Amino acid sequence: MAETKQTNYDVIVIGAGPGGMTAAMYASRANLSVLMLDRGIYGGNLNNTAEIENYTGFKSIMGPDLAKEMYEGATQFGADYAYGAVEKVEVVGEVKQITTDMGDVFTAKAVVIATGSSQRKLGVPGEAEFSGRGVSYCAVCDGAFFKNKHLIVVGGGDSAVEEGAFLTQLADKVTVLVRRDQLRAQPIVQDKAMQNPKMEFVFNTSVTEIVGDDMKVTGVKTVNNVTGETGELAADGVFIYVGSDPMTAPFKDLGILNAKGWVETDATMATKIPGIFAVGDVRDTLLRQVATAVGDGAIAGQQVFKYLDEQK
Repeated sequence: MAETKQTNYDVIVIGAGPGGMTAAMYASRANLSVLMLDRGIYGGNLNNTAEIENYTGFKSIMGPDLAKEMYEGATQFGADYAYGAVEKVEVVGEVKQITTDMGDVFTAKAVVIATGSSQRKLGVPGEAEFSGRGVSYCAVCDGAFFKNKHLIVVGGGDSAVEEGAFLTQLADKVTVLVRRDQLRAQPIVQDKAMQNPKMEFVFNTSVTEIVGDDMKVTGVKTVNNVTGETGELAADGVFIYVGSDPMTAPFKDLGILNAKGWVETDATMATKIPGIFAVGDVRDTLLRQVATAVGDGAIAGQQVFKYLDEQK
């Protein structure tokens, strides 16, 4: 790994998911000094994704494998990489100062925010209590613990259906609870799932509580959103995919977030603060996919070069 040896850069990219790594690649190709700063391993949510079938150039690729390929591309022109959760970003004139939870302070002329989003919680009783003891938000991470078990997946979008299908490779049965009367997943994703003999879909149903014993999850309590009828469904694990929330806490004082916490940018990925850009899932955007994050990153990498060139 190309660990950092300096504290002052032309560009600091906060977050090393697909968008951040692409921005770093484009900026470093333009001969700018670049640091990718991330609170975990490079790849972001790619590391929590099983099979990716909708990224151009690959018929199918595992998320962690794509992350590795992107990282190698991002660092080949000299971009550095460092661990650290960003706690604060301050603007001092034309300089951006970044402080991490490790006490490290980095400065840059430009910043690209690429912190992405996190899985939204259900917010029901038992969810926090049984987190790590049967409640999960990552099929790739935790699926292997549930071989030949019955699992519940909560959600009706692409992530819920795709990760549910992945879990059928390990579990005996996967029941998908959908709060609406239909799935929101893409038709091709739905079609494949509906043909999977290990998957069952229960519509108009919400989870009201996750229950268990002293050790682990044993099931969920439910309510039918049409009839109001309540019930309980036994299961060995609950995987939750009900949307995402922006990871933007360090930027709340910059005045670049909308009412829901997403970063607002223009078509050039620029925020209202000169020299601060944002890409990928953290943006207020219509679609959050690997392909769109990469496109954002390419634009931002070019625009950062243009911005810095104009400052000379």
